[in-house]
Amino acid sequence: MDNKQNRKFLPPVIVLALFLLIWQAAVRIFDIDAYVLPSPASIVKQGLNDWSSLLQHMKATLGITLLGFGIGAVLGFLLAALLHIIPGAKAGFYPLLVLTQNVPLMALGPLLVIWFGFGMMPRVVLITLVTFFPVVVAMLTGLTQCDPKLMNYMRMIGAKRAQLFWRLELPSSVPHLFSGLKIAASYSVISAIYAESIGSNKGLGYYILLKQRGFETAKVFAAVAVIVMLSLILFGAITLLERMFVRGRVPSTSSRLRRKKGEEAS
Repeated sequence: MDNKQNRKFLPPVIVLALFLLIWQAAVRIFDIDAYVLPSPASIVKQGLNDWSSLLQHMKATLGITLLGFGIGAVLGFLLAALLHIIPGAKAGFYPLLVLTQNVPLMALGPLLVIWFGFGMMPRVVLITLVTFFPVVVAMLTGLTQCDPKLMNYMRMIGAKRAQLFWRLELPSSVPHLFSGLKIAASYSVISAIYAESIGSNKGLGYYILLKQRGFETAKVFAAVAVIVMLSLILFGAITLLERMFVRGRVPSTSSRLRRKKGEEAS
């Protein structure tokens, strides 16, 4: 297993290392100004020199990201369940949800600042709006992917609508839910950075804006590296939860029904 994992991660690590070496060499050979394109070594150096400031802004970004992501995930789960359970709700509201996703962040962000001011609220609302849509879509897809044979069997034994949802449809949707959460995690970090750049005095988005105005390009790249790290950490955490929950704790619906059949037969 370890050898397989090493073979899986080794190629991208090698490619990344080669890319950084070429980048470093190109900056040296062509004598590119640091404010245009700093070298990887310069980025690391400047990032370490300003690490205390980066850390404070990273904490602010992480906090607002987790808050908006959590609210968006819960609302997305609840909305998907309601659209699935209530007859006709999906046909009426789902197209409107798709329509809202065509509103660009560049237009939505300033409006939220006008409506809610320069506080935490516009940032949380923006992250929530961006996060909950992937969760809704993934959850609705999972709820409609149940095995029709199992559905017919449960109806034959007299299962009610609520029992179908809790015992069959919801367990079947869990893998899809985690897929939506992984997408939403990346979106939440991106939207948090944008929200901080237009209506905040802290966070990595605000930090990048300040350093960009001062032509401190190396520190901008350092902040970008921290943002990528945050996204990967969130993605990895959700992937770990998925492996623990889906593969380790949630038995398949078919196996539960087989046990139920065995109990009835005995």
